Amino acid sequence: MTAHRSMIRRAAAVAAAATAAVLLAACGGGDDSSSGHGGHAPSAPGTAASASARDGEHNAADVAFAQGMIPHHRQAVEMADLAATRAGSADVKALAAEIKKAQDPEIKTLSGWLTSWGEDVPKEDESGEHAGHSMSGMMTPQEMAELEKASGEAFDTAFLEMMVKHHEGAVDMARTEQADGSYRAAKDMAGDIVTSQSAEITRMNELLGKN
Repeated sequence: MTAHRSMIRRAAAVAAAATAAVLLAACGGGDDSSSGHGGHAPSAPGTAASASARDGEHNAADVAFAQGMIPHHRQAVEMADLAATRAGSADVKALAAEIKKAQDPEIKTLSGWLTSWGEDVPKEDESGEHAGHSMSGMMTPQEMAELEKASGEAFDTAFLEMMVKHHEGAVDMARTEQADGSYRAAKDMAGDIVTSQSAEITRMNELLGKN
């Protein structure tokens, strides 16, 4: 009887040991997995990489925005340069200086994006026609020639009227980027353009006596 009980105890002990060994093996495998190939550790770099890709990704709308806004800004700066010597109003001269100060750095930033994306940067002599579409609000060569010939009050009126149209075109382009673009920095710049140039449109209309 005693011998029978001893055999049962030994059998139970062996079974318990075997069960413990299986459990330990399973736990060990789980630990290896979590710290190696199948757990949280390897998924973290992937998540970070995905976040980084999202921060840096751009699409066709971003490219179109940059390629369109560069010649658009260049023409605005050209018009602003004329105001320095031809404008009669101190308010117009001040406004022109502000436009140039804001848009010159944006041209450099936009050009840098295109270069980093492997896209073409519009050439200096490129006008409103780029990549198969016309830039909204761009002045024609004839309009620019007329502005160059004007001076004093006549220049002020022509400059303000043309720049209102020019700004309205830029705001339209910026809103398209806000809606369709994916590159965060470009969308942020577009938002700044909408805000600043809308305010300047109001200011120019006031100088024209339209508000």
